[in-house]
Amino acid sequence: AVPILTVAALIGNLSRAGFSWRETDWPAVGIYVLGAVPAASAGAFIFVTLDAALIHRILGAFILLMIPARRWAARHALRIQRWHLQPVGVVMGLLSGVVGTAGPVNAPFFLAYGLVKGAYLATEALGAAAVHVTKAGVYGRFAALDANTLLHGLIIGFALIGGSWLGKRIVIRLDTEGFVRTVEALLAVAGITMVLGL
Repeated sequence: AVPILTVAALIGNLSRAGFSWRETDWPAVGIYVLGAVPAASAGAFIFVTLDAALIHRILGAFILLMIPARRWAARHALRIQRWHLQPVGVVMGLLSGVVGTAGPVNAPFFLAYGLVKGAYLATEALGAAAVHVTKAGVYGRFAALDANTLLHGLIIGFALIGGSWLGKRIVIRLDTEGFVRTVEALLAVAGITMVLGL
């Protein structure tokens, strides 16, 4: 399932980035990818040798804890600086390689960096796409990504393009606070489903 998710997420992330291309924070993408890509390779290698169900549940709990932590940091005017995205990328790349995707875990960090709406969508999506390309290469090398898996991932990925387009239309109508609340609600749902193993 993780290699299928990797292919689907790659297409979905590229479409999200494409719909918000002009708002991309390119230096943030570069710093994030610098840490995330090598770590994703290591995480994908771990995936082919390890059962990741427990790690998935731990990530869900982490996501749930990050919601109040991000709010606390915002109240105290604490922001992530661009250079912080490199160590964040290392951790997220490794986790993504092991459990399939770390998108929900990324969100609080990109929000704390100050990205919202299209800038958030495009910047986070391009960083994630670089991670998914790396993982797909490792999975292919270790025969975890065959033609059938690739086909299933492509089908799901192309279905995600419509969701990316619709998401962009919704996001441009939200004010900044509404956007942050929406992301936090989605994070809560993602965290709960991961903790419960759904």
